[in-house]
Amino acid sequence: MNKRAGIRPDWLRIRVPGNLQQLPVSRLMNDLALNTVCQEARCPNIFECWNAGTATFMILGEICTRRCTFCAVGKGVPLLPDAGEPDRVAEAVERMGIRHAVITTVNRDDLPDGGAVHFARTIAAVRERSGAAVEVLISDLEGKREPLRVILRAAPEVLAHNIETVPRLYSQVRPVAKYGRSLDILRWAGEERAPSMLTKSSIMLGLGETEAEVLSVARDLRDAGVDIFTMGQYLAPSERNHPVRRYYTPAEFEALGDEARALGFHHVESAPLVRSSYMAHRAVQSGGQAARATAAEPSDASTHVHR
Repeated sequence: MNKRAGIRPDWLRIRVPGNLQQLPVSRLMNDLALNTVCQEARCPNIFECWNAGTATFMILGEICTRRCTFCAVGKGVPLLPDAGEPDRVAEAVERMGIRHAVITTVNRDDLPDGGAVHFARTIAAVRERSGAAVEVLISDLEGKREPLRVILRAAPEVLAHNIETVPRLYSQVRPVAKYGRSLDILRWAGEERAPSMLTKSSIMLGLGETEAEVLSVARDLRDAGVDIFTMGQYLAPSERNHPVRRYYTPAEFEALGDEARALGFHHVESAPLVRSSYMAHRAVQSGGQAARATAAEPSDASTHVHR
């Protein structure tokens, strides 16, 4: 576990069947001067998603104020928020015909509200222009509850915040973040959300964690009220990033997914190429149905699903 994992296995070899830059999504992002996490984080599913006419928008610039070692996004001093960006995101969602829009961000610790007002304006713009459902993948907002409330008042259908890895590896992988702070954000979101909103979190496997640690994180997330949980294989974007310590097999992902489902999540995605925003609409459809079913159940201890 203390060595690099070696050659990438066959089930993680991505075959790109065409030129990404020729896809309509690529041209639209360039025309509207928008960023996507698909590009900035070098997502392995980018061609599949863009070819299907969807993308995960990344607002508040392309420069992050943190130095997480797993991430390919640029680090440094970001520019001020672009006041026209919310309307351009909304235009892109409308032109692409997206019914479930996923919007994420870089960390903006330079802003007092972590970018919360900009998020809220983007949610409102998308809703007004296209009527699409909105899933937001937010930062930890430096553990500030009021900025979280600003985003929650905009009433996204899904509020996601990724736990990313196990507590033992935070100092190596997320040196500025805090495990307990991320759990607090998810717990607060569950406490203050609208009844129809779902919460979501994701973890990467292969950074050096044990399976027991992964399941401990899953229990912590479920205890925090998280509805949707996703697990995927970490792939180092470059030699400068944290090395891959292990490649999990599809069967191992399936087994871990089954153990996570047994904890009572409304929906679990667990496979090597799963990413937080990949097939997000599917997780929401399944999670929403499960949440409604849970709400309709009797509340005695024999039938109540733990939240």
